Amino acid sequence: RHRCPHKPTRIYDNGQQPCLTTEYVEKYPKYSNISSPWSLKPKQEYQVHRGKVEGITTFKSDYLPYDIVKRPFKVKEEYKPKTGKIELGTTYQKDYNAHKIQPVTLVRPLERKHTIGGKLDTVPTYQDDYRSWEVQRREPSKVEHVYQPPTEKFGNATTFQDDFVPRELIPRQSFKPPCVAKCSHVPFDGATSHRTYYIAHQLQPKFLRSKEEYKPNKQPFEDLTTHRNDFKGLPGQLAKSCKPENAKVESNSRFDGVTEFQDRFQPWLVSLPELHKTKEYVPPPGKMDFNSTSHLDYIKHEISPAVPIRPVSNQRRSNAPFQGNTTTKEDFKAWGSCRQEIIKKQQEIPKPTGKFSDLTTFKSHYIPHQIIPTQSFKPVHAIIPNSAPFQDETLYRMEYIPKKQEICPANYPSPPGYVYVNTDSHGHKFFRRLTPEFPESNSNPIPKEVVVVS
Repeated sequence: RHRCPHKPTRIYDNGQQPCLTTEYVEKYPKYSNISSPWSLKPKQEYQVHRGKVEGITTFKSDYLPYDIVKRPFKVKEEYKPKTGKIELGTTYQKDYNAHKIQPVTLVRPLERKHTIGGKLDTVPTYQDDYRSWEVQRREPSKVEHVYQPPTEKFGNATTFQDDFVPRELIPRQSFKPPCVAKCSHVPFDGATSHRTYYIAHQLQPKFLRSKEEYKPNKQPFEDLTTHRNDFKGLPGQLAKSCKPENAKVESNSRFDGVTEFQDRFQPWLVSLPELHKTKEYVPPPGKMDFNSTSHLDYIKHEISPAVPIRPVSNQRRSNAPFQGNTTTKEDFKAWGSCRQEIIKKQQEIPKPTGKFSDLTTFKSHYIPHQIIPTQSFKPVHAIIPNSAPFQDETLYRMEYIPKKQEICPANYPSPPGYVYVNTDSHGHKFFRRLTPEFPESNSNPIPKEVVVVS
């Protein structure tokens, strides 16, 4: 229960003894002849297996490779052409009438040349405005640097050349077992534990239960239910409807033709809106000049209109009537079709005739019994008053003995009855008791050490 108020500082040298003082060590000392129980916890050490490893597994011992035989393949039969002549005629070949077709003429426009035989003597604006001038070449102002290779040898080594030592590569030895199946010459032993230990027992004949014969009940069936027993058809009145009658509101008095709007809203005199007169147009004085800058500066040139490049139409017109007959119309004719009737399957089981007898096995075998209600064992919820006093004595109150609270010796600067021994590196002071706590005959007193936090 004691805690060190200051942190360990390691200012002392004799810090060999650990802090082992607890309340359990103080009150329960160690006896001389009794040793501590041996710990069965295994040590956290690598246990070397000294036995020899056999490379035989259950798969290697049980599995024996068999000779692999190639799967026989099916030989294909030789193709033999059928005898006779193949009829290659189709309905299209029979019904199609070949027509003579003339080659299509190319719809190509006539070539028109717009060239004149005279010589063209013109000078373009580019040749007239941009004339070649004699320009002298500018001399470059670049300073020439002629490369001169160094005469001395470069002798500065790099860190890689200093630290790296070339060594020969030695390939590592592979410990992988060869992937080769080991063949065994011993014949395959198919004996298993099931085959060796299994004992075949003779099965006993199967018990067949005799079928009970159905015996109908001779007593009549009582089909009286609780609804039939309790319900009595008494005559009663129908529920009255709370819906109001759809009566039309009518009046025999004559309509006067006067309404509230006609009585309260009298016509008032309304003035007509004033019309706004538009001003008369007055033309400006002087003569109008319709000439514009575009009209004055524009120079008209005589240009022939562009001829449209349109191909010559080669339309063939014929006065013969159009033949709208096709092979589809001739071969595929409309046939009169009617809707197919529903195919119904004939009933194999004939329908029953006569009156239905609703007698079931439950109705015939059921015997009504009188119901006896089970007796309730629930105690009666009643409080019985008792004038005797309540006994609230317990074992704890009877056997509890109050003990005197002892003062911990760690509260004193120098505990009485103890002698100072040493101080460890954590700052804990060790004291020794002067008198033994449990003296024994023919044995030395047991000193007890107590750690006191300073």
